[in-house]
This record gives sequence, C-alpha cells and structure tokens, in this order.
Amino acid sequence: MIKRIRRESSDVVSLFFDWDAEAAPGQFVMVCIPGLDEVPMSLSSIGPEKSISIKAIGETTRFLHTMGEGDRISVRGPYGRGFRPDGRILIVGGGVGMAAMMPLLRSTGADLIIGARKEDELVFLSECREYTKNVWVSTDDGSVGFHGNAVQLMNQVLDEGSYDMVAACGPEVMLYYLHQACMERGLECQLSLERFMKCGVGLCGSCVVDGQRVCAEGPVFDSATLEKLKEFGKFKRDVAGRRVRL
Repeated sequence: MIKRIRRESSDVVSLFFDWDAEAAPGQFVMVCIPGLDEVPMSLSSIGPEKSISIKAIGETTRFLHTMGEGDRISVRGPYGRGFRPDGRILIVGGGVGMAAMMPLLRSTGADLIIGARKEDELVFLSECREYTKNVWVSTDDGSVGFHGNAVQLMNQVLDEGSYDMVAACGPEVMLYYLHQACMERGLECQLSLERFMKCGVGLCGSCVVDGQRVCAEGPVFDSATLEKLKEFGKFKRDVAGRRVRL
C-alpha cells in the first residue's frame, strides 16, 4: 500500500511503502499494475520504508503518477546485483537515474555529480546535500550549475581530485562516454544499465546484452565486464526481442 507520495521534479514522483524485504543499493523490483504491465523499477530507498521514483514515459508509468496514498501496487523482488563500493567513490546520476544512486549515497556519503537537461528536471538535489558536502550540478542548457553534461563535469572533478571508483546510473549514452573516460584514466567504474525486462529473474532472456542478463548478472556491471559488451551504448532490444539502435 502506498504510504506517502513526494514530487521530486517536474516529471518525477516517488511512491513510498512499508516493506521489510532486504535490499542492497542498486537492486530493482518488478512493479505490476493489473491490466497494464509489469515494469522494472530501481529502489530509491531500501530501508523498512522503501520507495520507487517514477518518470512518466509510457502508459504504466503515467498511471503510477495518478495513484494516491492508500492505493495498492504489487511489488516483487528485490532482484539483481547492486553496487559493490570500494574506496573513495564518486557518484554520478543522470536524470531519473539518480533514483538508483540514492541508497548508495545515503550509505556512503560519497561525493556526487547530478546531471539533467534543465534545472526543473534535477531530482533529489536538496536531499543529497544532507548526505554529502560535495555536490556538483550540471545542466545541458546551463540553467544552473555547470553548463554541459555530467561526463564533462566529471572529467573536471577527476582532474582536481582522487577517487578509487565511479558509480553511475543514467541514460546509456551518458554511461557509455563515462565508461570511456574512466578507461582512459585507468579508473574502475560500476554502472547500472536499463533494459526491457519481462521476468526479472534471468529466465526469459529479453534483457540480454552480449550474453549478460541485465536482471541477473546486472543491473550493475563493472569496468571489465562493460569493456566486453559490444552492444553497450549502441543497441538494445525492443518488446519483441529485436535488436535496435539506442
């Protein structure tokens, strides 16, 4: 049952509910709306009170935006491999991908970069400042913070500081270039990928990327694995399983 609702940005809301299942930063759940669809959602909170944070894109996510306190949703999981933090971490969140990074930020207090297209699409910014003293912001249109994308800002931050690992979630184009930048620097990264999922438990194969099941071996992959994925940053699969360009 939905306990409370919080608006995070112009097009993202968080739904909070009590659930005692154990979860790790970066894991996801399958959310079912009878009569519509079942969709994967990153957990944006992983304590006894959990949350999912939703951007209204398709029919199911638009319906979730219309739900109110006391309404019921069906959730199963948590599934997948989450983040494995090691040493000094720099977190990078792009758009609603920041939802997957919030549990890691709360547990580590790591330095943080938040990127969005424009100011009113930044999510969790005020809350993030409660958990870490170092927060950098980028917007594509320059409406606030660094004028450019999160990877460009990350390169500036890395030029000025020393980190053992970068952890990130966001649009795959962003993640692809982030991975390239980390490889050039010899810096480990762990990235959370998004793919179409039907089962969420590694059986159907709809989320496979070069033999890696995003729901089982991922959604968080390390640098060594990402380097072997030829489809990463280039292709995904549609609802019918056809390979299409990102």
